[in-house]
Amino acid sequence: MIRHEQNAKPPSLFGNRFLQTILLSSVLLQIGIWVRNFAILLYVAERTNNDPYAISLISVAEFAPIFVFSFIGGTFADRWRPKRTMIWCDSLSAVSVFAVLLSIHFGSWESVYLVAFISAILSQFSQPSSMRLFKVHVPEEQLQQGMALFQSLMAIFMVLGPMLGTFVYSTFGLEISIAVMGVVFILSALVLIRLPEDHSVTQTVAVKGQFRKDFTEGFRYVWQSRVLRMLGLAFVLAGLAVGVSQALNLFIVTERLGKNEEFLQYMLMVNGAAMLIGGGIVAAFAKKVPPQLLLAIGMVSGAICTTIVGLSTSIPLTLTIQFLNGLVFPCIHIGISTMILKWSHSAIVGRVNGVLNPMFVGMMVVSMSFAGALKSSFSLSAIYGGAGLLFLLGAMVMLPIMNQKAPEQAAVQ
Repeated sequence: MIRHEQNAKPPSLFGNRFLQTILLSSVLLQIGIWVRNFAILLYVAERTNNDPYAISLISVAEFAPIFVFSFIGGTFADRWRPKRTMIWCDSLSAVSVFAVLLSIHFGSWESVYLVAFISAILSQFSQPSSMRLFKVHVPEEQLQQGMALFQSLMAIFMVLGPMLGTFVYSTFGLEISIAVMGVVFILSALVLIRLPEDHSVTQTVAVKGQFRKDFTEGFRYVWQSRVLRMLGLAFVLAGLAVGVSQALNLFIVTERLGKNEEFLQYMLMVNGAAMLIGGGIVAAFAKKVPPQLLLAIGMVSGAICTTIVGLSTSIPLTLTIQFLNGLVFPCIHIGISTMILKWSHSAIVGRVNGVLNPMFVGMMVVSMSFAGALKSSFSLSAIYGGAGLLFLLGAMVMLPIMNQKAPEQAAVQ
């Protein structure tokens, strides 16, 4: 991929047309995703009388495609034109949403699972394509600030998303909620037309064994890079810690704090608001801090805060710690994303993302599935202390590579 010529002084981050376009597309997609998530959750809970198996299938529909399609999607994202790939993915998502909507309208309510499942599959092709374009169109000195902007956007929707999704579903019902998702995917595809044209030379000729070669090259690339290997290990440890702590948050509210289940939303809102502030703070000084150090700071903070949350029986203390944890948590996301971009060649960044991302999500789902068994055998304080230890180990993994400098890479090979 040909990197655009950079002037001596690059344009401001907000003046970057690529970033403007991607952020607007992300806002639209976040609206659709949160409306979808809460519409499906509330509808299935209502339809099945809170059947835990039926509700758990929603998470399976959302996360299973990551295991199956992340490696494949990352490989194809490196072979296809990224702009075209993203537009097609959003367009196909919209078509699938309206097809499922027809199925629901004519009586097959179980089709709601397909909305999340198909969307999750297509995102495994779209997301690594976005990472490729980010690598090309954002100057390296602005990568970390750009990631901080995305983290701030995610935090905004962590606060507003649940309220928006609940309002749309309770006011308009399931079918309108699903239709909203289809419309925003169409709007996102139209917005993405503003992206700079693809200039990469794509592999259009089918060569026997080429896909398998490209597929394995992603694993080989990660394994041969000491920094990416250590990042993968940090992914595993962070995923295990996040999964078990998220799965048992409800019991922190009911058992440690003595509040009812509804109080959980206030904990999440405090955390989300802090993440919004934290993303802005990190964006302000991101250029001065190496991403490895940023990730280590986030991990250490996660270790301390998770342990205290497991020990606390004080509502003010727990909410304060949730706020502090949310304030620093963007360091983890921004550090990880920046390291992937800086230590991956633009021609293989999709595959690197496809290799590393399932490590975090996979371990998170594994620890979520064991959370119930752990809860029956150990106290919440012990479990959260163990999760804190995993975060601390993840921070220690960064120590051997703390002084590593990102390689100088051309934008195309």
